Amino acid sequence: MDLKSSFNLKYYVTMLLCLLMDDISTVFPRGSMDLEALESSHSPAPDNPYEREGSTSRGLTLHKGLPEKADLLSLEVKRSQPLLIQSGRWGRLRDEEPRSSSLPDIPNPFPELCNSSPILSNTPNSSSPLEGGPHMVKVYSEDGTCRSLEVTAGATARHLCDMLVERAHCLSDESWSLVELHPHLGLERCLEDHESVVEVQAMWPAGGDSKFIFRKNFAKYELFRGSPYALFPEEMIAGNLEAHKGLSHSELIQNFLNSGSWPEIQGYLHMKESGRKVWKRFFFFLRRSGLYYSAKGTSKDPRHLQYFADVNESNAYCLTQGKKLYSAPTEFGFCLKPYKMRSGTKGLKILCSEDEPSRTCWLTAIRLFKYGAQLYKNYQLSRRSPQSWTDLKKQRSVSDSTLVPMDFSGCTGRVIENPLEALSVALEEAQSWRKKTTHRYSLPTPCQTTPSSAVIHKTQPWYHGRLSRDETQRLITQQGMVDGVFLVRESTRNPKGFVLSLCHLQKIKHYLILPCEEDAKPFYSMDDGQTKFVDLIQLVEFHQINRGILPCTLKHYCTSVAL
Repeated sequence: MDLKSSFNLKYYVTMLLCLLMDDISTVFPRGSMDLEALESSHSPAPDNPYEREGSTSRGLTLHKGLPEKADLLSLEVKRSQPLLIQSGRWGRLRDEEPRSSSLPDIPNPFPELCNSSPILSNTPNSSSPLEGGPHMVKVYSEDGTCRSLEVTAGATARHLCDMLVERAHCLSDESWSLVELHPHLGLERCLEDHESVVEVQAMWPAGGDSKFIFRKNFAKYELFRGSPYALFPEEMIAGNLEAHKGLSHSELIQNFLNSGSWPEIQGYLHMKESGRKVWKRFFFFLRRSGLYYSAKGTSKDPRHLQYFADVNESNAYCLTQGKKLYSAPTEFGFCLKPYKMRSGTKGLKILCSEDEPSRTCWLTAIRLFKYGAQLYKNYQLSRRSPQSWTDLKKQRSVSDSTLVPMDFSGCTGRVIENPLEALSVALEEAQSWRKKTTHRYSLPTPCQTTPSSAVIHKTQPWYHGRLSRDETQRLITQQGMVDGVFLVRESTRNPKGFVLSLCHLQKIKHYLILPCEEDAKPFYSMDDGQTKFVDLIQLVEFHQINRGILPCTLKHYCTSVAL
């Protein structure tokens, strides 16, 4: 073929293509072509012959004639909407998805791996991060030692205290508590026995210095041990208490826990303004709907009441460094920290009372308003009865389980199998031991005076060695301002003397113990030799039964254990 004929052939082919393109553009305006048809025409030939026929017939229907006006309108709407272009292979996989879901499931030979590994799990994990496996909780003691415990997500503060009591080999009672401490904020609070330790730890800021402290708190359930009127002064109760007089202690507690009969708590408090160091004094009211203060004196008119905080959505903390961090006017500060607040001081509701009794009254009332009868239930559960010994047997170690109570009153020893009998025998032995030292007014005999009697007090849990007055007051305050809380320490002024620090009516008093001699025999006395004791142990045991010159007997000793 010559050059001219090849040129004419190319010309005719080009003209034919132009005519075809012009015909298509008249039917479908430029830019309004069916993208799905265009994609299927340029896609590779499908493997299914039926799909090939469908695509061919669909392509032929495009050129049968001009579309009507309604079809053109529908085409214009389609043009303005984005279309997802998918290849034929992905379209077939998408069509095959419901077919594969109808197939029977193949059993998993390793089901235990799917519970712990999210990669092998077929369903997404919808549980919260607090649920599931064990969690590590680090607890500190008063002397700075710490212990890491592995607990479950539902472990409460009472469960954790029981574990620490067992591992530290100390006596178990309801006063052991778990304290939440935030040193950077100067805040601390005692966790309730039913609170989840893992949930509380999850609310701490990441990388902070917050921690748990294991210590005693004798004031935690003082409301249920003594008279409620001792904690709530008459001037702070906004109600008629004459109706409650004459009731027994249990009936009075039930009335106080009843939501319909609980009175309002009122009194003056210093309030710190948000973002400023200015403190103002207002008259506050604690009601079930929240904490309010009056903008006009002591008026209870709703026009003068200002909403302050919701106690049900906050935790109440004591200020440990109120004057240093918040310029508090007194040392008896406390605050309400909302649940949603993790770090910073912007959301803190800081208050300050005039003295320790008023602060104790406010904090106790907030606990009662917030938890109600749950506190009384915690108190009953924390008091271990002989019937619960079977539950304690499961928690004891193997070496402890080998110890059994014995009775040696007869010719041969007898194992005491009844728990009630074992408890009564133990109480009788303890009472007889105390009666031996009830009336020791005479001088010690030579057989009683031994070289070890001068230092035997150092092995007692109530002895704290060289402790300053400020540290003593801080320790007693932390472990509860309850009547009878005491400790014995060395005197900082008299090198040979000792000091008995005792709490009474929420005030700490200090009594000097001086050594003296009579007929070359040493003894100790707190009343200038009128009552003499051979050593400090005899002095403490005597005042645990008899008040003597003290305002009350010695009931609870401050102690710290090493974890």
